[in-house]
Amino acid sequence: MGAGAWGTAIASHLARRGQPTTLITRRSEHAVGIQLARENRDYLPGLKLPETLVVTSDLSAGLREAEVALIASPSHALREWARQMRDVLTGQGRPVQLLISLVKGLEVGTQLRPSEVLAEILPDLNVATLTGPTNAGEVAQGLPAAMVLAAARTSPFVDRVQTAMSGSTLRLYTSDDLAGAEYGACLKNIYAIAAGVSDGLRLGDNARAALITRSLTEMVRVGEALGAKRETFYGLSGFGDLVATCHGGWSRNRDFGQKIGEGHTVAQLLEGRKTVVEGYLSAAAFHELCREKNISAPILAEIYAIFYADKKPADALMSLMSRGLKREQTGPAAPR
Repeated sequence: MGAGAWGTAIASHLARRGQPTTLITRRSEHAVGIQLARENRDYLPGLKLPETLVVTSDLSAGLREAEVALIASPSHALREWARQMRDVLTGQGRPVQLLISLVKGLEVGTQLRPSEVLAEILPDLNVATLTGPTNAGEVAQGLPAAMVLAAARTSPFVDRVQTAMSGSTLRLYTSDDLAGAEYGACLKNIYAIAAGVSDGLRLGDNARAALITRSLTEMVRVGEALGAKRETFYGLSGFGDLVATCHGGWSRNRDFGQKIGEGHTVAQLLEGRKTVVEGYLSAAAFHELCREKNISAPILAEIYAIFYADKKPADALMSLMSRGLKREQTGPAAPR
């Protein structure tokens, strides 16, 4: 569900794996265009879709015999997708056994994780997230990648899904830390923006390396304070995704930050934009969470100030560099 770049890439992978797969678009004209061209020219141009991949805008038809449903939408659209799904499933029974989120952002206002939004609307379904250091283009091309499938409830069916989705080009690991996997996937977008700002200011490799390292420390601290497991952030959904998104030339979040560092304003970058920069939205949600729970997150706070308080990137850098000196620790009592 959701025919952006990421939804199209995962649907293509599943179809190549021999899984009966339907890609459900939000707009009927989009579905028709993809069907005719066998290509998603709006979001993933140049990729010819497998002939076995069904494309439709009819949610009821797409879910009728589905055992697994995956949602790939911007965080702000997730609740509406879930409501539509609830209405369909209520009318036709519930063959769906696992609902997987591909969303990497918190819901602004409620600060809920994607799985929490889904569980609120569809409480009877086992919800999960699929995340890791991947970008749509490479997955769509069949280049090697690895991801984490974290579910609210472990079960033999989740293990079956792991096997069904894994193959020679995509390897899935399972996890029982759903909160950690989702927080890592959301936070790394904010820190990728910070890395982009550093690049835009031309601060050099030393600054970027230091920033990414301290971002991981901050990610662990924020995640643990919100109830996630520390070790999750050193895996694919944390450190792995952080490195990929901070370095990848394909990263919308890193590119967004780089343009800010080069002097563009947030308003200029958002005007008329077709794709969503999840880190921009997540910065507001996490800032509110950290404020409510008194969590120290200085890098996140400076990115928030750039976005929502018109702070100049150079001034944000000075604020970080002039903080009180600390001792580096890697244990639970790491300095804040």
